[in-house]
Amino acid sequence: MALQAPDEVITLLIRHHVRPDQAERYEHWLRRIVRVAQGYPGHLGIDVIRSQDGGLPLFTSVLRFASTSQLQVWLSSTDRQQLIEEVSPLLASGDAQEVSQTREFWFTPAGDTGQPPRWKQACVTFLVILPLSLLVPWLWQPVFARLPWLGGHLASNALITLTIVLLVVYLCMPHVTRWLARWLNAP
Repeated sequence: MALQAPDEVITLLIRHHVRPDQAERYEHWLRRIVRVAQGYPGHLGIDVIRSQDGGLPLFTSVLRFASTSQLQVWLSSTDRQQLIEEVSPLLASGDAQEVSQTREFWFTPAGDTGQPPRWKQACVTFLVILPLSLLVPWLWQPVFARLPWLGGHLASNALITLTIVLLVVYLCMPHVTRWLARWLNAP
């Protein structure tokens, strides 16, 4: 690793594939190692991303240190060595590390296929919103008839739009995208 100017940040990316039956124990261990790492000089923070890869829980930790030498102190520490030995039986594979000399670290989690093409997203969104845009105003009509002040142009459009957005985001899209996942992610 090259030496850096003191105002630069070095980023360490660590990926752990965890045995499926050990995820809870791993999370407990992870909280402990994060607390220990925070006590080391130059530690600037950590982000942990939990995902799945090949049916295994995947934990990606992004650590930032103020300098290469301070990161090296952490990596070589007996604290870290003991904690890594302790966690080894919980892992399906080893301690995969990647170092970046930049403040930001862009990566795609393993197993992530990225976003579907926009035209597929547009098709799914259209197919979800079209029936709702016909059904929701019809369902609100009895309320607007009983409460005329809600039936005004602005109030009725706000309620209808809010209802459609909430239904799309929380109810429809999660189910539809799971149902169409194979088609959405196909090349």
